[in-house]
Amino acid sequence: MSEDHHFLVQQIAKGDKQALAALYRAYERPCYKFIVSRLNDPHEAADILHEVFMDIWRVAASFEGRSQVRTWIFGIAYRKVIDVHRKRGRVTVTDEVPETGDVAEAADAGYAAKQEAEHLAFCMGTLSDDHRSAVSLAFYEDMTCAEIAEIAGVPEGTIKSRLHHAKKLLLHCLSGRIKGRAVA
Repeated sequence: MSEDHHFLVQQIAKGDKQALAALYRAYERPCYKFIVSRLNDPHEAADILHEVFMDIWRVAASFEGRSQVRTWIFGIAYRKVIDVHRKRGRVTVTDEVPETGDVAEAADAGYAAKQEAEHLAFCMGTLSDDHRSAVSLAFYEDMTCAEIAEIAGVPEGTIKSRLHHAKKLLLHCLSGRIKGRAVA
């Protein structure tokens, strides 16, 4: 698959719009999920996704193939999100999800799952953006530390450290919220 995507980028560099459409279909959902998880704004995430693929169209010829296409695309998205944070003048973003559906109508199992998801979203929101991005790419996008390091532009050891600390912080936060919920 990676070779197919590399070929698509080569075709995009030659002005092939169908290749761009094929690459878009392959990466639209995971890239959008990553962006919206950083910005918590579906409309802005859609705009950023569009910008990512416009950049791919413009700079495809500069892709040297030293990384996987997926890593390259997520790197572009990562930098766009960082730019948004800089424009807003803030360093962190919450991962809170807007409430959907009526909680009163939720089944007990659905309600419990929603509560757990909210607790996780809360705890993810307590992480720094660097930690949250590392966790998101590692566990939701199934990327290796080397791929994440390339996207973030830091050494692989830094990503390993971020993941280690982020997991400790999440565990502490989740265990504290579970204890707090049991007491309440």
